[in-house]
Amino acid sequence: MSRAEKLTDQIMERLKSLNVRVKRDEVLKRMRLLVDEFKVPESEAVRTIMNYLAREYGISKEELFVRRAPLVKISDITKPNQWISLKAKVVQLWDPVSPNVSQVGLIGDETGIIKFIIWAKAEMPEVEEGKSYFFKNVVTDGFQGSMQVNVTRTSNITEIEEDIKLPPKEVSDGEVVGSLVAFQQNSGLIKRCEHCNRVLTKDVCPIHGKVKGYDDLRIKGVLDDGENVYEIILNEENVKNLTGIGLKEAIKIAQENLDRGAVLKELKSKLLGRYLRVRGIKVGRYLHVMEVEFFKPKIEDLEKLLEVLA
Repeated sequence: MSRAEKLTDQIMERLKSLNVRVKRDEVLKRMRLLVDEFKVPESEAVRTIMNYLAREYGISKEELFVRRAPLVKISDITKPNQWISLKAKVVQLWDPVSPNVSQVGLIGDETGIIKFIIWAKAEMPEVEEGKSYFFKNVVTDGFQGSMQVNVTRTSNITEIEEDIKLPPKEVSDGEVVGSLVAFQQNSGLIKRCEHCNRVLTKDVCPIHGKVKGYDDLRIKGVLDDGENVYEIILNEENVKNLTGIGLKEAIKIAQENLDRGAVLKELKSKLLGRYLRVRGIKVGRYLHVMEVEFFKPKIEDLEKLLEVLA
């Protein structure tokens, strides 16, 4: 059975539970067009077809979507195209790489951490790092071998007072030792929008236009352990612990050199090519940093490293 047929059967099962009669061939034809011909992501294809059916057959979207969104834990997320609800804390936000994405990053509860995407068309309120939210009626998806959740127009996000706990360190994926082989764009002394915290380009926010902004210090880097590469973000605390350069020191370096780029140059001289021991949680190609330090190998560590690099 093809993927389009499996997705069609999921929709048909949902329609059957609502006592709605729709010809399977009609749904399958549209599914094949979206998934096979136009290569639309599966979750988006399902959502598009169900929205179409809601309009054509007078079905309430509440019935189609919300009723099948049980409250689950992140560890329960194992299959794509499942409508669920979550209570989770925003662990980390990344820079969206597409204008179609409002926010992207990691959310977590005590059972795990997962990538999330808020699509721009969803028109949701923006979330903040460190705060907890009730993510209602979001859809699961698979990307590069890992699960993620998508926030769509039929979703809802509400901030909650409950402080959602994150996985204990012993539940993490353990340690990764690797070389910091590259710095990515928007590393060093950056400016963020005072309204949405996005990184500014020449004092311009992609959402709010020209704003004053505020300073921040971070490194977006690539860590290579000899077998895999991971994208990591080192925040101000991480950077200062490794280099002794915090936000105040970075601003001073920029002022003395009349160049904010001097901060990045200094950080590269201290970190690029160095081996780091990172404790964190892997989500696809991303490694959420919980602890980081310079790798100080013992003899047995060097022997293992040589085996990996051989």
